[in-house]
Amino acid sequence: MQDTRAFARAMRKAPATTEALLWRLLRGRRLSGFKFRRQVPIGKYIADFVCFRHRLVVEADGPLHEERVDYDLERDRWFEAEGFRVLRFRNEEIRERTEVVLARILTTIG
Repeated sequence: MQDTRAFARAMRKAPATTEALLWRLLRGRRLSGFKFRRQVPIGKYIADFVCFRHRLVVEADGPLHEERVDYDLERDRWFEAEGFRVLRFRNEEIRERTEVVLARILTTIG
């Protein structure tokens, strides 16, 4: 667990470009007042973004995720077994269709 926390802390200090973009839109309750945290250790995994009140994990998937589909599926199943819903967005979606991404997050919380 300690290693997971240290890794999450390091990821918060140096976010990927797309994660930084999405964080600017979610932080400080900017999305309709919903509180999100980023790079949060939950169990043995680290969620990119999480809204604990609504048990929602939001993942920003870069090119690496195309190679680790099975790992991501296992991870999503674990989160779901813990009562979380998981939304995954490709980096291109976040950059090019930001409003659609935010609308989908709001609809899921809804």
